[in-house]
Amino acid sequence: MTFVVTESCIKCKYTDCVEVCPVDCFHEGPNMLVIDPEDCIDCAMCETECPVNAIYSEEDLPESQQEFLALNERLSLKWPVLATTIPAPEDAGQWETVEGKRQYLEE
Repeated sequence: MTFVVTESCIKCKYTDCVEVCPVDCFHEGPNMLVIDPEDCIDCAMCETECPVNAIYSEEDLPESQQEFLALNERLSLKWPVLATTIPAPEDAGQWETVEGKRQYLEE
């Protein structure tokens, strides 16, 4: 099992989750984070740290977010590891409650 970063992270990209990850499994893209399923140790520490509830265990992943399981795996191979907290985008607060953000994902 792994944890999965979902659509809620797009354009928010808060990194509270990165700070608590003991194995550096987060990867940073232009406007969201993803988790490498090969490196994730299923500790669940990141899930409660996300201020926009964008992280789910694979078994609890909502049906509407299933595509993000494969997306996290694919993009974690492409994007660099992020092991430290960085500032969120200036407009992150405006995107926190927006739904249907998949179209804004920058790969």
